[in-house]
Amino acid sequence: MSTFLTLDGVMQAPGGPEEDSDNGFAHGGWMVNYWDDQVAEAMGDLMGKPFDLVLGRRTYDIFASYWPHASQEQGAEPLNRATKYVASRGRPALGWEKSVLIEGDVAEGVAALKQQDGPELQVHGSGNLIQTLLRHGLIDEFRLLVFPVVLGSGKRLFADGTVPAGLKLVQSTVSSNGAMISRYEPASEIVIGSFGQP
Repeated sequence: MSTFLTLDGVMQAPGGPEEDSDNGFAHGGWMVNYWDDQVAEAMGDLMGKPFDLVLGRRTYDIFASYWPHASQEQGAEPLNRATKYVASRGRPALGWEKSVLIEGDVAEGVAALKQQDGPELQVHGSGNLIQTLLRHGLIDEFRLLVFPVVLGSGKRLFADGTVPAGLKLVQSTVSSNGAMISRYEPASEIVIGSFGQP
């Protein structure tokens, strides 16, 4: 999974006010002015190999309204070429080419997709879907781009109810605008210790 985050863990509406104003969120577009060459390179690396997408309904709608009409220079080709597996509680019309509704239980559907031959499965944004995948241990890698901004409110990646787990840092760099670009893998259960005297 790949997502843009604030330092206080907010992932809601990084790219613009129209993305998600749930609960009166007034900071949509908070990430746009931090985009720089290193962030662009990280996203290019992520999308530079074959992949398919697993998306929540809101993220799918945002992507589907933009990427089919975007140019190759804007990076549209990999996204348009990918199969889009969509998690939704309803029966939406999926007009973006190569879009498939995940039928039945989402966790079971994603687990089944992971067992198939095919390219890497990537989740972008999709906050509600990510919470489901976290609860079922279905995320193999976290690609987090954390930007130097604090919002105080908004939908968080690791929200209340997140299953406690250890992570292993695989790679990390900092962009010229202060974004921390990191990759983590699930490691183990949390090991508890104490600095107290025996």
